[in-house]
Amino acid sequence: MQYFVIGERELVLAFALVGVKGEVAVNRTEALEIFNRITGKGSGLAAAPVNQERAKILILTEEVAVMLEEEVIDWQKSGKYPLIVEIPGLQGRLKGKKSLTDSIREAIGISV
Repeated sequence: MQYFVIGERELVLAFALVGVKGEVAVNRTEALEIFNRITGKGSGLAAAPVNQERAKILILTEEVAVMLEEEVIDWQKSGKYPLIVEIPGLQGRLKGKKSLTDSIREAIGISV
């Protein structure tokens, strides 16, 4: 399975050590450009060619996910690849963000 990570420099380097490609984004403009290129939503030269093998799972730090909240929600609703997974950044989980376990517990009422 092919993965790609967008986040802080240290996290991107850590993922690179295990063979996962990624790019650093420190602001919304950079994050949006990378997101559009990886998902194929970009226009012109910024978009990845259709025949190029794209990542199947896009890993975003929570900080990047907040920067791209609207785009991420729209992409998830489309049901297309790559699937988007949010992970905590180096400073830990953002306040107000639920973990996957909390979301499952809330949705089905069963403790996992």
